Amino acid sequence: MKDLESRYLERLSQLYPTIAKAATEIINLQAILNLPKGTEHFLTDIHGEYEAFAHVLKNGSGAVRRKIDEVFGNTLSSKDKQALATLIYYPKEKISHIKKTEENMEDWYKITLYRLIEVCKCAASKYTRSKVRKALPEEFAYVIDELITEKAEVSDKESYYNSIVSTIIGIGRAEVFITALSELVQRLTIDHLHIVGDIYDRGPGPHIIMDKLLTYHSVDIQWGNHDVLWMGAAAGQRGCIANVIRICARYGNLDILEDGYGINLLPLATFAMDTYGNDPCGCFQIKGAPEYGLDGVSLDVMMHKAISVIQFKIEGQIIKKNPGFKMEDRNLLHRIDYEKGTIEIDGKTYELLDRNFPTVDPKRPYALTAAEEDIMERLTKAFENCQKLQEHMRFLLNKGGLYKVYNNNLLYHGCVPLKADGSLKSVRLFGRSYKGKSLYEVLESYVRKGFYAIDEKERERGKDIMWYIWLSENSPLFGKDKMATFERYFLAEKETHKEKKNPYYMLLEDEKVIDGILREFGLETEGTHIINGHVPVKLKNGENPIKCGGKVYVIDGGFSKAYQKETGIAGYTLIYNSHGIFLSAHRPFESTEAAIEKETDIHSDAMMVKRAAERKLVGDTDIGRELKEQIEDLKMLLEAYRSGQIAEKM
Repeated sequence: MKDLESRYLERLSQLYPTIAKAATEIINLQAILNLPKGTEHFLTDIHGEYEAFAHVLKNGSGAVRRKIDEVFGNTLSSKDKQALATLIYYPKEKISHIKKTEENMEDWYKITLYRLIEVCKCAASKYTRSKVRKALPEEFAYVIDELITEKAEVSDKESYYNSIVSTIIGIGRAEVFITALSELVQRLTIDHLHIVGDIYDRGPGPHIIMDKLLTYHSVDIQWGNHDVLWMGAAAGQRGCIANVIRICARYGNLDILEDGYGINLLPLATFAMDTYGNDPCGCFQIKGAPEYGLDGVSLDVMMHKAISVIQFKIEGQIIKKNPGFKMEDRNLLHRIDYEKGTIEIDGKTYELLDRNFPTVDPKRPYALTAAEEDIMERLTKAFENCQKLQEHMRFLLNKGGLYKVYNNNLLYHGCVPLKADGSLKSVRLFGRSYKGKSLYEVLESYVRKGFYAIDEKERERGKDIMWYIWLSENSPLFGKDKMATFERYFLAEKETHKEKKNPYYMLLEDEKVIDGILREFGLETEGTHIINGHVPVKLKNGENPIKCGGKVYVIDGGFSKAYQKETGIAGYTLIYNSHGIFLSAHRPFESTEAAIEKETDIHSDAMMVKRAAERKLVGDTDIGRELKEQIEDLKMLLEAYRSGQIAEKM
């Protein structure tokens, strides 16, 4: 053991080759431990609403405006504060807009630069100079550092700062400098971002959100069932591919696939027109109001039906291939009486709203036609070979997982499957049983196998598990007894549409159950929290996102426009900073254009839900624990230097 320790200290000495360097690093790390903890933001169920998501990041869920209020108090009018806030959110666009009406741009530059410098000082005050420097744009790092750092050695500070600002304006760099300062404020306002699932589906811009996250400074992602669906599609799982296309068609978002990812849907479109050209496809109308003509909508409706029928066939094949999934009750095509146009479910006969199934052979209802098989072969290759889609899915794999424990918070998208009595539900997969944490971990391992496993059997299992996670009642990311897709399309009776939630959702106020879940994931039961989304919180109906006396936060507030009528708001942000935990409920976002031209903002009603008894420091966090371990290692290195065990490398 000593030999291993000696080798470790030798390696560490290469980074800190002298007593002075090791001691300096200990001092630096100890200082960091005593800074206020960084601000964490938690968002969930974004569902492709790029504009609203981007604006929430830009305004820090209202934090940027609060910093402006803190800095300027009553010395600026409300109008001027909002103008400054809008500039920080959209610097390039706002400058372009201001230049159309402002007569003296030089004065505007000077006033604006001074105001931004003060806001930057406020935003940077809780971080070390080293961390702030790392956040600075390389081009202006030195100058910004000079402007936002107090210079005790400068006798005439005002003259010093005036000289820098005047030079910036004089050499024509004011606009890019204003942009750099604005983006720095945005970056420093959110220290770390948690996405608690469901970036994809419903809204028009999940691919744009992914592009944004690829460059974000600090983020982790807990996969939602919609995200895993897209991951399965990228891995070539046919059931996932069909579902992805169906949902895009249902919400009028096929351009995500065609324009966003370059996936060719022409074969499907041609097949749909040939097969359903004379079919009104009344059960497959588009949700929302697509921004294209009637011809485009009509084609989308036909494609919607075509891919839905293909999906039901493929899912029947997956269920037969995986009897261990125990989903035979979801195979419904063989229960249809195609002559009478009826279906029998749970011993009851229902009339179908749509009786036209030209591609279904009643004797072999789950078999694809030759044309359907050709389409799926083409689509599978398109998804597997789409470079941008693969890049986005690799990012989800690298930055994400099914759950995360971070700073005494347990993050997951959906639920922990429970039995009615609140005990953990055991789920059998491929001959073994799992529950609680082990269920999460085995499912995540299979997702990764679906992309990386060398063994072909394990890789296929991984792909099928991604489809299973999407809609199985035993999936912690779904958590309902069935996904009633077929019933919602073809049956009028609402009783058949009902999807019964896992008991987890009825037990969220039961402290004994919640404490059991926390312990299952290795957490204490005091001072810890569960944060999840998945099920929209209907605030307008009196539902509360805060459960179990503040131990659970369900923060799906309806980022997706499709849910905003149900929730009454347009999303939540949970904010955890050094002072405590805050919850911001957002009002609907009008548009980026309105935010720039009319200076409208997302109005957020923020409330503190848990105040820290003492201000939380970096030393109280997971990063703090790591830094303390580094300090102890460095102290061992110092002792090795001083005892002569290791020689300094001068």
